[in-house]
Amino acid sequence: MRHGIRRLGFCSALAAGTLALAPTAEAVTPTTATISFDCGVYGSGSATLTATQSGTAATINLSTSAIKAPISVGANSVKSTLTLTNKGSGAVTFTGNSNPAIPAGSPVSTGPLKGTVAAGDSLVAKSLKVVVFGITATCNATSAQSPGPFVF
Repeated sequence: MRHGIRRLGFCSALAAGTLALAPTAEAVTPTTATISFDCGVYGSGSATLTATQSGTAATINLSTSAIKAPISVGANSVKSTLTLTNKGSGAVTFTGNSNPAIPAGSPVSTGPLKGTVAAGDSLVAKSLKVVVFGITATCNATSAQSPGPFVF
């Protein structure tokens, strides 16, 4: 019986040590931000960006009223590139071709857009390129990102 108790104590201590050493998920702050885009002939409007992080991998989901689908767009048919500046210089891009089905006349949603970040990166959206049915809309930020940059 003594050996069983010792083993149980050793296993409990080992499990607690393992939990203490387990890597924690890093968190981006803020997780949601808004910005305005001008997309030329395709329109202008606000965008909501939602960011998540796991180590150096990060994703951003984006929904914008700046571009509306002229016709229904099937799921996973929008190719997007979101360019952000890091601390005011240098560019970090997030790309993807994942989107929900978008009914005609509805705002474009895209993501997750995937990118790579480093600890301390401070990213602000600058431009968005969206390609649907071979037609490219290029959007440029016209406002500050609110409440501020994504800090990883």
